Amino acid sequence: MAALPNPEEWLANANEAINISLLAPSPSGLHKIATFHPKFTYSIFGEEEQIFGYKDLKINLRYRANDMRPYLKTSYSSKLKAVGDTEPTDIVEVLRDGGHLPRIAFVKGSDFEDSSKQMSEHWTPPGTLHSVIDAPDGQYEIWRGNMADTTVKQLNTRVQFLVPLLIEGGTYIGQDPETGSVELELPDLDRWTLFHMYQKQKAVDDPTKSTYTFVGYSTIFRFFYFQPPTPPASPRGEWELPTGNFDMAELPCRTRLSQFIILPPFQGKGIGARLYKTIFEHYHKHPQTHEFTVEDPNEAFDDLRDVCDLEFLRTIPRFNDLHLDMSVKVPKSGAIPQLIVGGEDLESIRLQAKIAPRQFSRVLEMHLMSKLPTSVQPSMALDEEVPLPTQQDKKQARLFQLVVKQRLYRHNKDILSQIETSERIERLQQTLGGVELEYARILAAYERASKYPQPQSSTVTNGKRKQEDELGEGSSKKARVEDA
Repeated sequence: MAALPNPEEWLANANEAINISLLAPSPSGLHKIATFHPKFTYSIFGEEEQIFGYKDLKINLRYRANDMRPYLKTSYSSKLKAVGDTEPTDIVEVLRDGGHLPRIAFVKGSDFEDSSKQMSEHWTPPGTLHSVIDAPDGQYEIWRGNMADTTVKQLNTRVQFLVPLLIEGGTYIGQDPETGSVELELPDLDRWTLFHMYQKQKAVDDPTKSTYTFVGYSTIFRFFYFQPPTPPASPRGEWELPTGNFDMAELPCRTRLSQFIILPPFQGKGIGARLYKTIFEHYHKHPQTHEFTVEDPNEAFDDLRDVCDLEFLRTIPRFNDLHLDMSVKVPKSGAIPQLIVGGEDLESIRLQAKIAPRQFSRVLEMHLMSKLPTSVQPSMALDEEVPLPTQQDKKQARLFQLVVKQRLYRHNKDILSQIETSERIERLQQTLGGVELEYARILAAYERASKYPQPQSSTVTNGKRKQEDELGEGSSKKARVEDA
């Protein structure tokens, strides 16, 4: 009887084994642009992120840099012979039959290379050119397309595999996160929009021509936005439901950013912020959109979003004028009066900005904190010398803290109502300290960003909050967004 192999000798780290490459096509062949490894593979190869049965395993996933056609090639020095039920992981079965990669990724390498040499020199991304961005490292283009367009849907199918690889907890569009099934359902394709970003450069073989390199993308979904009649209308006896023969694009909607990825080789250049701003500005001008939301963001994207939203809101004069009311007297008991000058207009400003309520409140708090005197303003600098606070400074700080505590209490009311008053006060104070440090970090990032020239864009006319959740039982967010 054959001896069972030592499993440790035949295990490969999936994150290290998978190598993702971007290759630029040309008549002379493929030219490598960049390579990177995935950050996560547990949703594909298990919690341990290991592949069994190979030595010196290399899984090379090559993407044609323009249309993102994939090609998969595996190599290894040794493959374990099956012993009973112990057999190597079938990589092709996992990735192809598991629905992670389209079947075109498993054709012969010669077919992939030949088709790349024969690509049209006039190739352009699917959809419509939305905007052009001039950045220090070159020109970028953002294209927009509806998923009902087969070419846009094809691009989405090819790049979806990157979602679980780069976003912790990321799932494919149409995948049921509860069951984990890879069987995708994509009803209402016309309600999905893809914004995809490319770097445009001169061709290697012919500098008079241009090539496109895929940089990242974002998927957007539109929900129907119900607006109750004012005043509520009394239904008549003959009232009937609509027949359904209407254009969804003309109905009021809540627009949700679902996925957002900037590929690792292009991160850290500010283009992720530019893509987000472009998308937000588009839907802020979109008459049918009443609110712009983000689905389950991770902390990295939360930072990007906070900085961009603060920058946008400060372009609204009514928001920029909001400040703490130093004349207010806070009673020792009973209801707290309005603490913000102009606070009666907050909902009106929020609706104008089309930002979700909780996000608007947080950014407002950052704005108010940035106006606190240096003597009482929370800071990330440990050795910074600050003047002694005056009584007025202390009062302003207290008013700000009350504003934050009011929101924290509303957000965690169910949890806080179950604990004693003394513990409730302590928990709120602890969480407040964490929120202040978080805001200080974000405001510092905002100040850094404002000191550097931002990529300029021109629109083409043709065409989770970790600290806050500590009050409750933890966050159930699944991060879906990635940028650095």
